[in-house]
Amino acid sequence: MSSSRSSSHHVAGVRYSLPQLGAGWELPEQTMPESVLHDEAVSLLKALLAAWAAQRSDAFVARNLAVRWDESHPQIGVDPDVCVLSPAPPDPSELKSVRTWLADHEPPLLAIEVVSESNPHKDYAVAPDKYAACGVSELWIFDPLLAGPRAHGGPFRLQIWHRGDDGVLVRGYAGEGPARSTVLGAFLVVTAEGRKLRIADDEAATRFWLTAEEREREAKEQERKAKEQERKAKEQEREAKEQEREAKEAALARVAELEAALDREKARR
Repeated sequence: MSSSRSSSHHVAGVRYSLPQLGAGWELPEQTMPESVLHDEAVSLLKALLAAWAAQRSDAFVARNLAVRWDESHPQIGVDPDVCVLSPAPPDPSELKSVRTWLADHEPPLLAIEVVSESNPHKDYAVAPDKYAACGVSELWIFDPLLAGPRAHGGPFRLQIWHRGDDGVLVRGYAGEGPARSTVLGAFLVVTAEGRKLRIADDEAATRFWLTAEEREREAKEQERKAKEQERKAKEQEREAKEQEREAKEAALARVAELEAALDREKARR
């Protein structure tokens, strides 16, 4: 493994080429509890990607799905916080794990790990090696609390690893973002004072991706605004007609006054 730094905010060029198995890769049987911050960050990313996948026919998004790549060592694997499978499995509701030795099981297109404050070493030092071995196309490591070790210049709020044409997993970005995801063709943007990671169409983050719930809420808000504008337009139309009626009545009253004055003048003659 080798590394190079281009600035204090952006580290690139770390490459991994590893065997299928590594010492200490066995998954522990106990499950570490997730913090509220970790859960919220993961839930947001899953919801964003699920909304994106819902518009496609070739992608499925899962959370904590077991990924295994060595049939003789099934205890070795990864359980990404979020992953994107493409092509999508025929029946996602029946999918219990990804076993890449099966003909119809492909490695994740994208895997995401949100660094846990209780075990940051796992995501910094172990995760890239294991994802390199499993065949993932792209890996994001998001560290909202900058809890990771200082090794290789860290901690980094965001790392993006991608598999090059030579099949080697490469760390193409490490820093505060925004940074481009190759598999999504979009940009990763750190928000909420570093505590959340969102996705945008552009580096300036003028067009954020929305979750299904956010889209529904936005649609309802637009509908509410449209109805409010319609109500105001009707109110303005009603006021205009009322003003027109009052002006017409005032004009008729003035004509009546003039006619009465004319009649009185004729009577005096």
